[in-house]
Amino acid sequence: MQNEIPSQSQFQSIPRQSIVAPKLESYQTDGFFDELVDEHTMARPDAEMLVQLINRIPAGELLRRQRSIERSLYQMGITFTVYSDNSGTEKIMPFDVIPRIVSAMLWHHIEAGLRQRIRALNRFLSDIYGDQAIVNDGIIPKELIDSCPAFLPQCVGLKPPRDVWCHITGTDLVRDNTGAVYVLEDNLRCPSGVSYVLQNRHVMKRNFPQVFGASRVRPVNDYPSRLYGMLRSMVPWEIDNPTVAVLTPGVFNSAYYEHSFLAQQMGVELVEGRDLVVQDDFVYMRTTDGLQQVDVIYRRVDDTFLDPEVFRKDSALGVAGLMRAYRAGNVALANAPGTGVADDKVIYAFVPQMIDYYLGEQPILANVPTYVCQQEEDRNYVLDHLDELVVKAAGESGGYGILIGPHATDDERAEFAAKIRENPRNYIAQPTLQLSRVPTLANDTIEGRHVDLRPYILYSGPDDVWVMPGGLTRVALKKGSLVVNSSQGGGSKDTWVVAEAGQPVASSNS
Repeated sequence: MQNEIPSQSQFQSIPRQSIVAPKLESYQTDGFFDELVDEHTMARPDAEMLVQLINRIPAGELLRRQRSIERSLYQMGITFTVYSDNSGTEKIMPFDVIPRIVSAMLWHHIEAGLRQRIRALNRFLSDIYGDQAIVNDGIIPKELIDSCPAFLPQCVGLKPPRDVWCHITGTDLVRDNTGAVYVLEDNLRCPSGVSYVLQNRHVMKRNFPQVFGASRVRPVNDYPSRLYGMLRSMVPWEIDNPTVAVLTPGVFNSAYYEHSFLAQQMGVELVEGRDLVVQDDFVYMRTTDGLQQVDVIYRRVDDTFLDPEVFRKDSALGVAGLMRAYRAGNVALANAPGTGVADDKVIYAFVPQMIDYYLGEQPILANVPTYVCQQEEDRNYVLDHLDELVVKAAGESGGYGILIGPHATDDERAEFAAKIRENPRNYIAQPTLQLSRVPTLANDTIEGRHVDLRPYILYSGPDDVWVMPGGLTRVALKKGSLVVNSSQGGGSKDTWVVAEAGQPVASSNS
């Protein structure tokens, strides 16, 4: 590991052309936009040292390091659950050893777009559970809101502290064949995956310290402290030492590792619904010393399971009376209940209009062009062009409920056509984007695989928005696949955002 890249003196002896643009040997872009190399497989400016490293290390050594990293991840308990897999539900998150690099200029564009988007979405949530001006002014059809399964009438009239609904967001981004960035979807309920970002970074720094240190990568390891600081700031009254807890559904939840990891990193309690009780509209945690008041709850329990008094009466995961305490202003919740209406894939189609309506601005980051099947003209187009489009169920996630038209059979397209006609509100369609790729280790060779990116955003108000410099790069490990979800055979990569002058740079030693 000590000789993984040339020293500074060795760099000086290399012809300048090879430093400026080393070629990734034997790699083929196959006509796709690649994040590390151009169409001639010459390294993009910020990827020069990484490409040199890849050229110098035999694929067998890269594979050995990847296997070592995977063993480390497994030993740390970094797993997720796939309930439909007959070969076993507990899986290690597949990991690829070749990182994705994001230039400082591109990141500046992404960060500005995400700040803008989350401000508009928060305004939308406040409005839609209040006066519904955006509906009354005809920007979003009322029937789309009323028919949205994630719109919760029980949350109408809620007033979260500081009018912040979406404290923690994970927004999925993709790039097309021109390199343009698009928003694929928003995740405002209980966005997961940030623990993989932090642990991926930890093992990558340990296994590739020199190239990491030389690449001027921005740090991500301050996420837990920033998250904790934001949660503490949510307390609706003055208190010196508020009690913060992470509410988990329990050990059988697919993201339980992340819940426990974040609680441990923040130094707060990890609790289940059975550990909490509401008395006199205050929330208390059962401890060996008796009841202790809880001031802030980072909830990783879905909306309708939070409180059996208000939502699902059969829920054993939530806390009876929690919504009473919340409405009374005696506990803060992140994220606020009801945020799922902004996750709905049909409502997603109207985010550009939200940005214009609430902010008076043009979107910095564009949506993927979207056809709403509830609208007759869009529906007819979709039914006539199923062989060209990607069709998605509005309420599904994890790569489920998707038809990729160009790769589907006639029978599969006919099945989706029937579903669309039966329940058009539940479907949208989008063009089949040629997603960007990143070189990825495929046994003993390096091949291009399609990727997306999920940055994480902490929102304390319109003037206090922090975007993690990087995020979870998800990679479709199956050759030719466009589905990056881990439940569908996808994996993850470390994401290196290059620092501008004056910005903090991550240390390779910590």
